[in-house]
Amino acid sequence: MSPFFEIKNLNVAFQTFEGIKQVLEIEHLAVNKGETFGLVGESGAGKTVLALTMLNLLPKPPAIINSGEIWFDGQDLLKKNPKELQEHYRGKRISMIFQDPMSTLNPVFTVGDQLGRVLHRHKGLRGKELERQCIETLEMVKMPDASSSLRKYPHELSGGQRQRIIIAIALSCGAEFLIADEPTRNLDVTIQAGILKLINELQRDLGISVLFIANNMGLVNVICKNIGILYRGKIVEMGSSREIVQDHKHPYTNALISAIPRDKSEKLKFATSLMRPESADGCPYYARCPLAVDACNLSKPDYRKVSENHLAACIFAGGGAQ
Repeated sequence: MSPFFEIKNLNVAFQTFEGIKQVLEIEHLAVNKGETFGLVGESGAGKTVLALTMLNLLPKPPAIINSGEIWFDGQDLLKKNPKELQEHYRGKRISMIFQDPMSTLNPVFTVGDQLGRVLHRHKGLRGKELERQCIETLEMVKMPDASSSLRKYPHELSGGQRQRIIIAIALSCGAEFLIADEPTRNLDVTIQAGILKLINELQRDLGISVLFIANNMGLVNVICKNIGILYRGKIVEMGSSREIVQDHKHPYTNALISAIPRDKSEKLKFATSLMRPESADGCPYYARCPLAVDACNLSKPDYRKVSENHLAACIFAGGGAQ
C-alpha cells in the first residue's frame, strides 16, 4: 500500500546573482494516512522551502524545480496546474500553518471576515449558516468565547489565540493533510504546550495527516511517530522518533540532540564552527563533522539501514547501503 503523501527525488534550486544554488535534494519522504511526521533541522536547512514546494507556492523564478514527484492520494501535485491546485487541493485537502500568525492574518479585517472568506470561497456558505460554521470552527480549536472572537482584529488577540485562528482557518474546509511550519516558534513555553496538545488532539479526532516542521528535537519527539533530520536540503537520517532520539547514527542528529539541556544545571551546547573546507562532491556535513575522514570528502554517502525503518546517510551508520 502506497503512502498517503510521498516525495520522490525532489531537486529544487534558486537562481542567484552568484549562479544556481542547490536548495533541496530529497530522495524520499513518506507520510502515512493519519500519521504525524516530524521534519527537524536548523534555520536555513530548507524546511520552509520544502513546505512551499509541496503546495507549489515557490515563486518561479528565482526557484527552479529541476526534477521530482510529490504524490498526494495517488496524484502528482507537481503535474497539476495552478487552477487545479487552487480549486481542488489548497485549503480543501491540503492546508498549511505558517510560522508567524501576524504576517499571515490581515490586520485590517476581523477574524470573522478572514475565516468567513475561506468558508464562503470553498463551501459557498452565506449569512447565518456562515456565521454558525465560523463559530463551530473556532470552538473546534478551543478558542475561548468563539462568537465574540469573530468580531476581534488580530492585534486584539494573544499569540496563542492568533495561532489557534490560523489552525482554524487551515482546517475549516476539511483538509486531510496539514503542513505545520514551526507553528510554535514565536510562542512561550506554556503556550507552545497548549498548541502542541491541540494539534495532537485534532490529528487524532479528525484523522488527518500532519507534517510537523520544527528546529527543536524536543517538540517533534512529543507528538511525532516518525522523524526526518534535514541538513542543507538533504534528509540525513530518518526513522521512528524513539530510535532517532535513543539510537541516532548521524553526527548531525547527535549535535541537535546534544544541544538540548537535560536539566537546569547543564549549559547550552552549540554546534562547532566550520573545521575544514566545504565538500563539493562529498557528504554535506563534512565541514562540521567531528568524525569525518578522507572518504567522506569523495562522494555523498548512501543511506544505510540501521533497522527496519531507520536509515542514516553516513558511512559510520553500519549496515549495508540502501
